[in-house]
Amino acid sequence: MTNLLAKSRPLFITFEGGEGVGKSTQIRSFCDYLIKTGIEVVMTREPGGCDNALVLRKLLVEGDPDRWDGISETLLYSAARNEHLRQVIRPELSKGRWVVCDRFADSTHVYQGEGRGVPYDTLEYISNIVVADSWPDLTFILDMPAEAGLSRAHGRQEDMFENRFESIEESFHQRVRKGFLKIAADNPDRCRVINADGSIEEVHDRLLKAFHNYLQEKAA
Repeated sequence: MTNLLAKSRPLFITFEGGEGVGKSTQIRSFCDYLIKTGIEVVMTREPGGCDNALVLRKLLVEGDPDRWDGISETLLYSAARNEHLRQVIRPELSKGRWVVCDRFADSTHVYQGEGRGVPYDTLEYISNIVVADSWPDLTFILDMPAEAGLSRAHGRQEDMFENRFESIEESFHQRVRKGFLKIAADNPDRCRVINADGSIEEVHDRLLKAFHNYLQEKAA
């Protein structure tokens, strides 16, 4: 497997999923694994990842859940993403480094689309402008029932982004879960669904197995 990693071009990998699925923990473990194999990795997140995007993050993560409507949220997230791509993701990939990101455009499609009701055509139009040909090579979607994820999330200290969305009714989070699974079904070459129910080690092992399978498929 080390040979496959060494032969791979720099990859852009994203982690997606609803609240409480353990993305942050699994991203750190995954990046540690890559680093141990000799891969140069940049770990980043959305909204944020660069100074300009962090300014917009503050607007998005603070306040009442209904502070922004779906369209306003979409435009703010997309502006932050444009800066993130311009200042971090594209430059780092061009330098030969792998980029691993906590959330990306799929989250906007799901949270603002399935969750807030923004029309799919609108989201696609904006993504085509901002993301263009910079979609991730591989996306891990960590999945578990919405009520289980919320129970996990409510039992820990989390940053304001998650707290803001955790306070929304459970039906919102059920729609979010369905949205992520739909994206996975529509994009089987890019997306891998990982069962997030289990210990940190169990989920990490599932994720690495899916990653190795992806590398083997691309090398075939």
